[in-house]
Amino acid sequence: MADFKRKTGENFESFLRRFKKGLRNSKRLEEARNKQHYQDRKSKREQKKYALTSLKLKKKTEYLRKIGKLDDDNK
Repeated sequence: MADFKRKTGENFESFLRRFKKGLRNSKRLEEARNKQHYQDRKSKREQKKYALTSLKLKKKTEYLRKIGKLDDDNK
């Protein structure tokens, strides 16, 4: 990444303007924002495993709710 240092006698506003312009030109900030919320897709095996565990958990909570050990409020 480029180093931005304040020149002697340069006021903060002009330094900030130069910094922002340099950041825009380097495209690093744009790349970071694009990758910020990116998630890899799960493989079929991982999807099936996740589905099975969630089904088990749903069955367990439903069973506990039926026998009265879990309130209806907790969802």
